[in-house]
Amino acid sequence: EVRLVESGGGLVQVGGSLRLSCAVSGFTSDHFDISWFRQAPGKEREGVSCINRSNGSTYYADSVKGRFTISSDNAKKTVYLQMNSLIPDDTAVYYCAAAYDQRPHPPRGANAYEYWGQGTQVTVSS
Repeated sequence: EVRLVESGGGLVQVGGSLRLSCAVSGFTSDHFDISWFRQAPGKEREGVSCINRSNGSTYYADSVKGRFTISSDNAKKTVYLQMNSLIPDDTAVYYCAAAYDQRPHPPRGANAYEYWGQGTQVTVSS
């Protein structure tokens, strides 16, 4: 059974930082892509960042470019989202999702991801 477990969310002030973790287990292959999505109340789900763990190819939404960094510890099968310079618009539930390797680039659309975590709340106070 594939499981994704997010952690690291919380309450932070504007300008602060958080690091989210997504621990993956149960994949039959070691090659899979991970994406972070977020959804704020009353808003559509938004793709934030994704990574192909085999070649390191990454993508960032314009709204987080330069502030967020995605990385992977392949040995631990854990993907991180380092979030710096947080703003109130970053407030949302953050989900990680997994898909089998789709090199050369990780897919951006939510429909491409078969497995999802339960989400972790990030709240940025002003």
